[in-house]
Amino acid sequence: MNALISVSDKSGIVDFARALHALGVRLLSTGGTAQLLAKEGLPVTEVAEVTQFPEMLDGRVKTLHPKIHGGLLARRDLPAHMAALAEHGIDTIDLLVVNLYPFEATVAKAGCTLADAIENIDIGGPAMVRSAAKNWKDVGVVTAADQYDAVLAELKAHGKLSDKLRFALSVAAFNRVAQYDGAISDYLSSVQFEAEKLSEAYVPERSLFPGQSNGHFIKVQDLRYGENSHQSAAWYRDLYPAPGSIATGVQLQGKELSYNNIADADAAWECVKSFKLPACVIVKHANPCGVAVGTNALEAYGKAFQTDPTSAFGGIIALNRAVDGAAAQQISKQFVEVLMAPDFTPEALEVFKAKANVRLMKITLPATGGETPWAQGRNAIDAKRVGSGLLLQTADNHELQLPDLKVVTTLQPTQEQVQDLMFAWKVAKYVKSNAIVFCKGGMTMGVGAGQMSRLDSARIASIKAQAAGLSLQGTVVASDAFFPFRDGLDVVVDAGATCIAQPGGSMRDQEVIDAANERGVAMVFTGVRHFRH
Repeated sequence: MNALISVSDKSGIVDFARALHALGVRLLSTGGTAQLLAKEGLPVTEVAEVTQFPEMLDGRVKTLHPKIHGGLLARRDLPAHMAALAEHGIDTIDLLVVNLYPFEATVAKAGCTLADAIENIDIGGPAMVRSAAKNWKDVGVVTAADQYDAVLAELKAHGKLSDKLRFALSVAAFNRVAQYDGAISDYLSSVQFEAEKLSEAYVPERSLFPGQSNGHFIKVQDLRYGENSHQSAAWYRDLYPAPGSIATGVQLQGKELSYNNIADADAAWECVKSFKLPACVIVKHANPCGVAVGTNALEAYGKAFQTDPTSAFGGIIALNRAVDGAAAQQISKQFVEVLMAPDFTPEALEVFKAKANVRLMKITLPATGGETPWAQGRNAIDAKRVGSGLLLQTADNHELQLPDLKVVTTLQPTQEQVQDLMFAWKVAKYVKSNAIVFCKGGMTMGVGAGQMSRLDSARIASIKAQAAGLSLQGTVVASDAFFPFRDGLDVVVDAGATCIAQPGGSMRDQEVIDAANERGVAMVFTGVRHFRH
């Protein structure tokens, strides 16, 4: 058996090659990989010795040769193919071990030059991978270090690779080449090319939206059904999922997650991880129905649950602190579909053993201080499928800061009201438009979501607060978009609000400001809206 090894990422390659050699496999290699193996005392044959043609053009041409591709592509079951190999003195290559130049890692670096990007486009590697993957019945193709163990296990057990493993390796190889080519396409079609600046040090400007968008998603699992039982569904994750995103979570117990579970869980997790204080978010049908901060997980949950106990039934709960025994005891009293947290204490896990169907998800929070949306555990781009098309936009990652608030009324908000306004505004960002959120004391008091009229959203929030036995007197209100007329302000003030946050920007802003002064309430403009459809 002949194995050709040519890897950019050399993690684990020496041990793998040593194990192959021990199994009687002849080692062929190129450039730096060959030097490394020889240095480790392994007998290795240089590809140039096989091809009788030297590496040239700074290594750009070394494996692009009939003696390599003939050995990979020849079908062993076709006499004509084997005769052609014999006629031209070509040996078969039975195992190809290749990982590609690090194009993705290169272009991800700040200050990457166009020259560096181009130089890290692998040519010979993908060509060999495609040849071996096409001929999967006869050739095993290894494109990642995490495949080494499976390959060695079968070689040790049977002296060859099974059809099942070779086919799986082939599929993985074509997927890798597709990802690689997609990354190159994404990069090059995003470059704002300026010929007059062209040099080896040229760092091009790049568009956020490339000329061609190539999605790279890996299937996590098939789902029982989609949004409704007559729809099929599957869950995919990014090729490189952001730390602290729902795709990085681990399910500790409970039934299999459903399509709606995942969608609602994502809404809850994205909201709760935006808070620095201990926080709890309860979501039902993609909308927060209760949000609160507290001194710990138990207090935060208790306050969030008060907002709308009816909607919380069968909801999704997310906490940004570990769930301890006390919190678990309280939460277990309600019917919950999914409970997410950065961790669960042994006492909490013991409590939920009696609730075997509750889905517990452990998701590590992203590290603080990340410079990019990805490092902060956020999406950089959001997508919405439309008929025969795709809408892409930068994700709504805007975070309101205190200096952004512009007081537009005679009455100034108190410090306590400002704190509640900041809290309410953060919640409103995650509520479907039109969104009206009443808050007080670090908890939601009434949430109105998803109505065609902002007035109806305000009325629904009041109705929900009344049903939950909560008074809206002295609350603050956040509206995700401006009030186009004074009637919206009158409705929330009639309900008991004494301070309002809204984006501003309406033709009738002054009319609304005058109404606020007339009603004796404070109002601030944020300068940004948070439509969420």
